[in-house]
Amino acid sequence: MRPILAIAALLFFSGCALSQNKDLKIPEGIKQKPAANEVVAYFSEGCFWHTEIVFQSLTGVRDAISGYAGGNEKDPDYEKVSSGESGHAETVQVYYDPSKISFETLVKAFFASHDPTQLNRQGNDVGSQYRSIAFYSNDNEQKIIEAELKKLKNEKKYNKEIVTEVKSFKKFYPAEDYHQEYILHHSSNPYVANVSIPDFLRFKKEFKGNFKP
Repeated sequence: MRPILAIAALLFFSGCALSQNKDLKIPEGIKQKPAANEVVAYFSEGCFWHTEIVFQSLTGVRDAISGYAGGNEKDPDYEKVSSGESGHAETVQVYYDPSKISFETLVKAFFASHDPTQLNRQGNDVGSQYRSIAFYSNDNEQKIIEAELKKLKNEKKYNKEIVTEVKSFKKFYPAEDYHQEYILHHSSNPYVANVSIPDFLRFKKEFKGNFKP
């Protein structure tokens, strides 16, 4: 395709995507102090903008915070994480009510909302900061993650090997303010309109879970 035609096609499809997404309700987290009954979970599955709305769409999840985890450097920022030097991955901190949604369901949503066979990337997002990680904070959570992994492997859902890391949670660092609720505030961004939102809609269509109205 000639460059001019390629640009025209991109603009056309971007316009179509923006039009289709115009009336989409983006799930927003509720910002408040954690309740006594809340539990926190951590997942990495590529760009945290996408991961944030995936979990915030589920009934029982109050909020999902974008940030960094899985590395060794203290107080990492976006630039250091993006360079791969810090060892961290883009991660979401999920606050949920276990009486309304289980950790097991969160793990199922995690695997259903990204491709766990892609090593150090998700789609066109390439780098170790986009790797797939399911964190556990106790033995029971580790068993749940490993059971789901075993189930997916036995079902032979994927043609390639699952490369998701199962890691003990150590420390979470919230990302910069401009990353929080990014899709909600930048729905017309071409990446958001043509990558993040279509991926989210695909997840909502395929995942058998309880979604917020």
